Amino acid sequence: MRYKVIGNTMPAVEVIFDREGESMYTQSGGMAWMSDGISMDTNTNGGVLKGIGRMFAGESLFMAHYTAKKQGAMIAFASTVAGEILPLNIGETGGMICQKGAFLCAEPSVQLNVAFTKKFSSGLFGGEGFILQDITGHGMVFLEIDGDKVVKELAPGEVIKVDTGNVVAFEKTVSYEIETVKGLKNIFLGGEGLFLTKLTGPGKVVLQTQNFNEFAGRIARYIPSK
Repeated sequence: MRYKVIGNTMPAVEVIFDREGESMYTQSGGMAWMSDGISMDTNTNGGVLKGIGRMFAGESLFMAHYTAKKQGAMIAFASTVAGEILPLNIGETGGMICQKGAFLCAEPSVQLNVAFTKKFSSGLFGGEGFILQDITGHGMVFLEIDGDKVVKELAPGEVIKVDTGNVVAFEKTVSYEIETVKGLKNIFLGGEGLFLTKLTGPGKVVLQTQNFNEFAGRIARYIPSK
């Protein structure tokens, strides 16, 4: 298969299948457009329990699989918010841990599983944390990024503290935990919430400049309620 990312503000990834039988899968409703010569099959992609686990990680219960019935068939998957699409060859990375909602689409050889943080308190109190997505296997996977992409290469022992909603993904060599903001004034007047995500190297960390959940919360304030 070949691919190209098109668009700037609301990008999409367009996949061209080189031969019959190649396929891609996405969460339900992720397809934007496609050519003739592609069949669709919707299933739980590994069983009902695995599908329920994906629901906790911010994805849909069912996954849609699109398979080429002829060479040169094309399909596109579009981002849901303004930002970027990040292509990753997951076999070259050794796997990635991603925040819920980051997954856009992937080849069937890529597995999408639920990953729990090592410390239960990290997820219980960290808001976005707790249930993450463990992406393994080999082949291409495409992630959604809200706003612009920022990549950090952490040295061994190097620490970066991030608002949890601004974390997209990190390599499995990076350790992850939730840290409480210190000081009552900072908690109540700082405007950043109670917790920060603490990421410790070595490894690559992918961040995003927009926290969409925070953005949606601000918009919700202006929606009239009965």
